[in-house]
Amino acid sequence: MLKKLLIVAAVAGAAFVVVKKVKASSDERALWHEATTAPDLR
Repeated sequence: MLKKLLIVAAVAGAAFVVVKKVKASSDERALWHEATTAPDLR
């Protein structure tokens, strides 16, 4: 029983880390896009 709980906790922890890294990457890409595009001066 304890083994299953540890496995579930490890999988949940790994999923959390992956989601966090993907969000950070997406946020950084959006920031670079905003910083490198020409301003709309209309």
